[in-house]
Amino acid sequence: MILAIDIGGTKFSLAVFDGPRMVRRESRATDAAGGRHWMLEQIAGIVRAWREEFRFEACGIGFGGPVNYAAQRVVLSTHVGGWRDFDLPGFVADLAGAPAIMDNDANVGALGEAAYGAGKGYSPLFYMTLSTGIGGAIYHRGEIWRGADSYAGEIGHLTIRPDGPECLCGARGCFERMCCGLWLARDYGRSAKELMQDEEFVRSYTANLALGLKAAIMLLNPARIVIGGGIAKAHDRLFVPLRAELARQITPWSGARVDVVPAALGDDSVLYGAYCISTCVIRNTRGGRHG
Repeated sequence: MILAIDIGGTKFSLAVFDGPRMVRRESRATDAAGGRHWMLEQIAGIVRAWREEFRFEACGIGFGGPVNYAAQRVVLSTHVGGWRDFDLPGFVADLAGAPAIMDNDANVGALGEAAYGAGKGYSPLFYMTLSTGIGGAIYHRGEIWRGADSYAGEIGHLTIRPDGPECLCGARGCFERMCCGLWLARDYGRSAKELMQDEEFVRSYTANLALGLKAAIMLLNPARIVIGGGIAKAHDRLFVPLRAELARQITPWSGARVDVVPAALGDDSVLYGAYCISTCVIRNTRGGRHG
């Protein structure tokens, strides 16, 4: 059995996989005020209960924030306190009684969609999570491209409006600041789900969303862009005007395709990706290697 964990700014989810089949799942809202300690207590309670029924062979984790993949440590979370330089895989491994591996949730979501969802058969693939924050991942030929320091794909902190409002990172007009769920709720006093019902809002929103995605299209020329996260659940209300706006914004001479679709796995993209990365641990363990 495989334990899969998805830690986000709004919610966290855990699942048990028997091969690629999900046999158990639990999701809870994140208490941002409770910080890391509250969430770890919640996770520990679920895993201890599951260990009475399941024996885990490996664990995969998608974390909603910057991750040092080589060192297998959380760098920080911009939405929940207490995570800076934390050994999350070590904590989970001790808890589950099995080796654990972690990556940024966007990278993990990309793997899930590439293997089992809307990205299957597409390479290069750009995956973006559009939820509490914004993250991105570049998938090509079966692997995540992480760049020199594990930070490739961080599209959320591209500047799209230089004169825009200040972001949590300290810059102004970041893609995340203009388009993520956290700031939509603070700026408009309504949830992203409610705002997606307002055609006038969606028209202005997709203008900003397309600015960020244009950068990915022009730089990477992906075969497909898959968007996951809660805001992507608006489906045609969001994606039809977004595709039209991208068609207007993309440089006229560019032959780059504009193939932008919602994640097929919905809320489970990261969980399926966590299952995928856990297979690396299993291969290494069986081959006598660790890491």
